[in-house]
Amino acid sequence: MIKTLEEGFGKLNIPYSSEIENKFIKYRDLLKEWNRKINITSIEEDEEIYVKHFLDSVLLLNSTNFNECKTVIDVGTGGGFPGIPLKIVNENYKVTLLDSLRKRIDFLSEVKKELGFEDVRLIHGRAEDFGQNIDYREKFDVCVSRAVAPLNVLCEYCLPFVRVGGYFAAYKSENISPEISESEDAVRKLGGRIGEIREVSLPGTDIVRKIVIIEKCEPTNIKYPRKAGKPSKEPLV
Repeated sequence: MIKTLEEGFGKLNIPYSSEIENKFIKYRDLLKEWNRKINITSIEEDEEIYVKHFLDSVLLLNSTNFNECKTVIDVGTGGGFPGIPLKIVNENYKVTLLDSLRKRIDFLSEVKKELGFEDVRLIHGRAEDFGQNIDYREKFDVCVSRAVAPLNVLCEYCLPFVRVGGYFAAYKSENISPEISESEDAVRKLGGRIGEIREVSLPGTDIVRKIVIIEKCEPTNIKYPRKAGKPSKEPLV
């Protein structure tokens, strides 16, 4: 067993098995192989991959309400974080991975194939476009994102994908309080409500991760998300 993962999962009270570990090993090897060809991540050492990508991604599963959800979309997934690790641990998830870079989607296609995931969907495109697509709009139990963007911008990207009664979980750093207060009005405009702010220590480090849980209370107004580029250039306030 990989000690870092086994102990980390134990501290998070998340089930761990040899089957889960084998999938993480395949994922790690593909990540390192492809990272030599295209820029997927700046994190290259095994231990850092285990902690800062794998364990960080599964922090959300330290909660029963998210284990019971079925459909998940990961917006701005990059190298598949957190979507792929969530799928590895909870095989019942139907996961959609969205990224604007074709090369990353090509990488994730290989990951999907090697890990034998049939119910993982890959989308090459922008959240602003697919958030207006009736096949994806308000179709998911949960939207997750580790993308680097202010919370009010992320919410415009992500909340349109979430069904009423579902959740958007934004992975954020420790110093999130000003960002949350600045985003409350924007969240309301998008049909959401800021609920729990979950603070979790990343096992084996002094890193504290805050996951902002936003509940979808009512349908998002059809004018959101705005056209590509607008949410980041003119954030909702």
